[in-house]
Amino acid sequence: MFARWLRESTSAAIILAIIRIYLGYNWLMAGWGKLTGGFDATGYLQNAVANPVMGPDGAPVYGWYVSFLETFAIPNIGIFNFLIPLGEFLVGLGLLLGCLTTAAAFFALLMNFSFFLAGTVSHNPTDIFLGGIILFAGYNAGRYGLDRWVIPYMRRSFNGKADPVKN
Repeated sequence: MFARWLRESTSAAIILAIIRIYLGYNWLMAGWGKLTGGFDATGYLQNAVANPVMGPDGAPVYGWYVSFLETFAIPNIGIFNFLIPLGEFLVGLGLLLGCLTTAAAFFALLMNFSFFLAGTVSHNPTDIFLGGIILFAGYNAGRYGLDRWVIPYMRRSFNGKADPVKN
């Protein structure tokens, strides 16, 4: 019952728009600050490798992630220094405008979990919770945004059919 309300109700769409705009603004500003402020993730990633999240047994909890950082992320830091700020900015723009909302929510969650796995708590749990709601709500989260027009256009373009989603 709750899932149906979240995915179909116009009152849920209003609440989702508020959550989406809040998250979008925060992502956009974080990305913009990094794009204009000379972002470099080297120190952050090196610290995540040197101080991994430890379990009660004293072993790294996410050893696979530490290996990923050591063997791929740090050697390719230039790519990450480009993708992280741009990704944050584009996720923020997508959420703020309600354009490709579910894709933006997915990539927001991907980045939040990446930060979380690296040992940064900050506001990530709240962002993961709110982003998960937006992702689960699907189209309804962007109903009061550009998705109202973008999603039907994409469905017509890719499927050659009319949009089955009711506006």
